[in-house]
Amino acid sequence: MNKFEQISIKPGFMKHNGGVLFRAISETEYEFKTKIDKNHLNNAGITHGGYLSALIDAGSGTAAHRAAGNIPCVTISLDLKFIDVSKENDEIIGTTKILKKTNTLIFLFCELKCKNKIITSASGIWKILKIKASKLGPGG
Repeated sequence: MNKFEQISIKPGFMKHNGGVLFRAISETEYEFKTKIDKNHLNNAGITHGGYLSALIDAGSGTAAHRAAGNIPCVTISLDLKFIDVSKENDEIIGTTKILKKTNTLIFLFCELKCKNKIITSASGIWKILKIKASKLGPGG
């Protein structure tokens, strides 16, 4: 199995928020992870839904980018379900499965787990941009 790599290497939102580690499992399956810090929590002491949304967008967006042959992709839609909670110091592991790839779109499903329990699930559609593959890298 491939080793995790840090995808939040350029200044930006996810690097500022602690970064995301990512790896390919197969051509259609990907995994990413991060650790929950105090600044990821809401006033109830649980991980903020906005952070979980951003984490899925970064991890699944990177999966779309890789599945598209490193051609940049942008999120068209992201439908999230918040199922359970995570807290400070928890490790969150995301898995993304590419369901279908066309010439212009990527359809996928993602789950975030904490302590082997699903905390968030999402389905999304990414648009493959009609530009050459770049060294810009993923959005994480």
